[in-house]
Amino acid sequence: MRLAVLADIHGNRTAFEAAWADVQARGDFDEIWLLGDLAAFGPRPADCVRRVLELRAQLGEEKLRVIGGNTDRYLVHGARPAATPAAADADALRALAPAWRARDRALNWSVEQLAWEEYDFLRSLAGRELSLRAPDYGPVIGYHAIPGDDESASLRPDSPAEEALDALLDREGRLGIGGHTHLQMDRDLGHWRAVNVGSVGWSFGAPGMAEWGLFTFADGVATVELRRVPWDVAALLQEFRAVGHPAPEPFIVQGRLR
Repeated sequence: MRLAVLADIHGNRTAFEAAWADVQARGDFDEIWLLGDLAAFGPRPADCVRRVLELRAQLGEEKLRVIGGNTDRYLVHGARPAATPAAADADALRALAPAWRARDRALNWSVEQLAWEEYDFLRSLAGRELSLRAPDYGPVIGYHAIPGDDESASLRPDSPAEEALDALLDREGRLGIGGHTHLQMDRDLGHWRAVNVGSVGWSFGAPGMAEWGLFTFADGVATVELRRVPWDVAALLQEFRAVGHPAPEPFIVQGRLR
C-alpha cells in the first residue's frame, strides 16, 4: 500500500504545483492526504483551493482525502491564534501591534479572494481527522497539528517525548502523520511513530522547497520518505506584487525567502 501526504500549502500555488508534479512522478498511490492550511497568507489562496477541488473531482473523494487546519478555520470563522507569546521586553512590545496588524491584514485579504464555493469547501473541513488500516501493519492516523487540536505545538522535532506521547494518548494507531509546524520530522516514540511531512508552500526548515511525505506499507513495515523539491521563489515574490497582497512580509520573512 502507498500513501502520499501533503500539508500546509498556504496559498502558494507555485510550490503546490512543484510538489504535485513530484507526487505524480512517484507513481500511483492508494490514497493521497491533504492535512490542511490550504489557502491563508500566500498570494494565491483561491487558486489553491480551486486546484484542490479540481484534483479531488479527478481522483475522487475516497482517494484524495482533505482535512482543514487552523488557518483554514481562521478564514472561515474569523478566529485568530488562541495564544501568542507575551512580549518579554519593551522592544518586543513595540513589535507586537505591527506583527498582529500584518497577520490580520493577510488573513482578511485571503478571505476576500475566496468565492463562495471555495469558502464553503474550507468550511466543510473543520475539525476532521483521517485514518486507514494498512494491511499487515495496522492503524494510521492523520491530523493537522495533533489529534483534536489544530493549533498545538506538542508534536515538534524538539518536543519532550512525554509531551508528544500525550498528544496521541486517546487515539488508536501505530503511525501518526501531521503538518502544522512546517518542520519535517520522523520520531520513534515507542508505541507511536510520529511523522511530520513539513510544508508544501511555506517550509521553515528548507526555504524554497516544497515538502511532502511518501509512505509505503509492506510486510508489516512502514517505509517513510520525506521529500523536498525546489520551487520558483522569484515567481512567488512576483505574484505577491502582481496581486497587490497587502502584507507579504510575514510569509517572506518566516519562510526566509530573501
